[in-house]
Amino acid sequence: MRHDAVVVGSGPNGLIAALTLAEAGRRVLLIEAEQTFGGALRSRELTLPGLTHDVGAAVVAMALASPAFRDRVVGNPTAGGVRQARGESGRAHSAIRGALEVEFAHAPIEAAHPLDGRPAVLVHREAGRTAAALGRDRAAWEATVGATARAGFPLIDTLLSPLSVPRAPVSAARFGVFGALPLTTLARRVFRTVEGRAVLAGMAAHSVLDLRAPITAGYGMLLASTAHLVGWPVVRGGSQRLADALVARFRALGGETVSGHRVRHLRELEAATVILDVTPRQFLTMADLPPRYRRGLERYRLGPGVFKVDWALDGPVPWLDPAVAAAGTVHLGGTMEEIALSEAEMAAGRHSPRPYVLLVQPYAADPTRGGHTLWAYCHVPNGSRVDMTDAIEGQIERFAPGFRDRVLARHVMDTAALESFDANLVGGDIGGGMASLGQFVRRPVWSPAPWRTPLPGVFLCSSATPPGGGTHGMGGYHAARLALRGTS
Repeated sequence: MRHDAVVVGSGPNGLIAALTLAEAGRRVLLIEAEQTFGGALRSRELTLPGLTHDVGAAVVAMALASPAFRDRVVGNPTAGGVRQARGESGRAHSAIRGALEVEFAHAPIEAAHPLDGRPAVLVHREAGRTAAALGRDRAAWEATVGATARAGFPLIDTLLSPLSVPRAPVSAARFGVFGALPLTTLARRVFRTVEGRAVLAGMAAHSVLDLRAPITAGYGMLLASTAHLVGWPVVRGGSQRLADALVARFRALGGETVSGHRVRHLRELEAATVILDVTPRQFLTMADLPPRYRRGLERYRLGPGVFKVDWALDGPVPWLDPAVAAAGTVHLGGTMEEIALSEAEMAAGRHSPRPYVLLVQPYAADPTRGGHTLWAYCHVPNGSRVDMTDAIEGQIERFAPGFRDRVLARHVMDTAALESFDANLVGGDIGGGMASLGQFVRRPVWSPAPWRTPLPGVFLCSSATPPGGGTHGMGGYHAARLALRGTS
């Protein structure tokens, strides 16, 4: 047997799993169905020649916050592993020393939330500055998001390892007091202003859940806290560079790679350990599974999909509030009530005419992309084929009149196109399954170690395993560590 382990799939979880095994001295083969490694962590010229677009993941805050990246791959920020450099545009960049040759570029403002007839809410790296601008909601922000950020990496590590002994049990308990609530409940009970409620709703809507559902407040608090703790960077030159750096590190450790080969069945693989960065739906076709486990995978619920648009512009977006131009990420949807309505319609299987839109302005942080590229998506029912381009652009025009006049070219991806790009994005689901309370712990089945399957030596590590979606690599990290304990 030439390899000790085979990892199938090279998204962030698969890459971290392969690295973890290789760093432990195992002989590892990494197999990717597509020609390019990275899963959703890839970049392409989608609109005009010379312009780099992130096809999937763009803002990678969790790559700095997660211990899978922070400690084992890119160095530990708490130990001085992150240094500050200056970019071509004078904006601050974080260059990672050590294993990876990757630079993370930060916009002057981490995120912005425009509102009709009011100044936009700006989320700065400094929690105090963000809270102070919220006026009457200063104390509310400090008690929720600020407290989460102050708890630091021990709390982040606890939340990203939900089935492990908590590193920060007291902080986790305090987080749970607010975090277990629906976003709408927390916002109405604790926040008093339109601005405070709206900005937290924009954060919580990343969960792709009805904001009246439990734990949506927790998603919003955690995500917002990372803006204060590590920032919301993009990868300088495109997200593909992070994937390429991970692959290069893996090869330097002796790992072997094969791209352009889709594994159809586990009998193709010869290794004592197999780790699969695939969805439950794919796993069902790849193996002969015990009936009870198979039924559990069949019951696993997919999440909604997204409809994504990329643009090439002839200049910056003409925001009504000029401050929004300095933000890397922009949440569009208006008030909390509007965002909650939009997400409730989506959860009910409908398409909102005024959807919540998550938009990224890479040029605000990274001038190396070749021009003014823009990236945005809205949430849609899983498998939707409805063209949401006009609805998305309508929300941008609402806060930036004249936007369409700046468009040189656009590229659209509905749910089918996203799944074609990456087979793990089933029906356009970018989170690897519904992120509801039930599937927060039953992911993909009830188990104290859900990464382990009933098949000896076979593990799952995709975002359908804890802690779920995001560019954090923790599914791969947990699966690989579990596999190593079984073979040591």
